[in-house]
Amino acid sequence: MTKYDWLLLVHVLGGFLFVSGSIVAGILVFAAIDRERPSEVALLLRLVRPAVAIVGIGSLVALGLGIWLAEYVGYGLGKGWVVAAIGLWAASAAVAGPAGKAMREARELAERLAQDGDRPSEELRRALRNPRPHVMNTTAFALLIAILVLMVWKPG
Repeated sequence: MTKYDWLLLVHVLGGFLFVSGSIVAGILVFAAIDRERPSEVALLLRLVRPAVAIVGIGSLVALGLGIWLAEYVGYGLGKGWVVAAIGLWAASAAVAGPAGKAMREARELAERLAQDGDRPSEELRRALRNPRPHVMNTTAFALLIAILVLMVWKPG
């Protein structure tokens, strides 16, 4: 395998981790929304944490190797699609961060409620159904899809 092959392989692997971790985290959050017992919600939201770590690792690997690959093959960082992909990556991270904070607060609430009788709570229900973090996570995922489109078609 050539250096190019290795760079591309690891870049694509990073992208796969970025996408798959995002999907798993989203599925777990949506599963938590449907639960009544705080202990079940807490368990599902605790499982989001490793998925988010995979997203972080994948996004950094994809970005770092993507930049290295762009330089290696001669695209450089001045191509419009490369600049756009980096901008979309930054925007995705900026939008997902506050959404993750809201879900962390919901998890912490669920853990407290689970220790205090594990009864359904309207406060927890509101925290889980708050549309703001869901819109932010959906936006971050849409930006991720836009990055993938740029990587596949390399317009301009």
